[in-house]
Amino acid sequence: MVHHLPFALDASFRALSDVTRRGVLEQLGRSEASITALAEKFQMTLTGMKKHVSLLEQAGLVRTEKIGRVRTCRLGGRGLEAEMRWIEEYRRR
Repeated sequence: MVHHLPFALDASFRALSDVTRRGVLEQLGRSEASITALAEKFQMTLTGMKKHVSLLEQAGLVRTEKIGRVRTCRLGGRGLEAEMRWIEEYRRR
């Protein structure tokens, strides 16, 4: 029997599957940052970082706010409780 993950789990695992996105989450865990600052830190283009942040935002792991010309990123309000439950269930099997 095939079990389909709910969209939220799919979005989370997709977001977490990339080393850069995991690094962004670690960075934002220390302090909020602009997309420009994140792009510089990870030595990538602004367009590339916007794509990474967008995937994190779709998963609810990051929130962004535009103030003037600067888009600031911070950790999202959604934790990973559902993902941890799924992992724990799979681990028990």
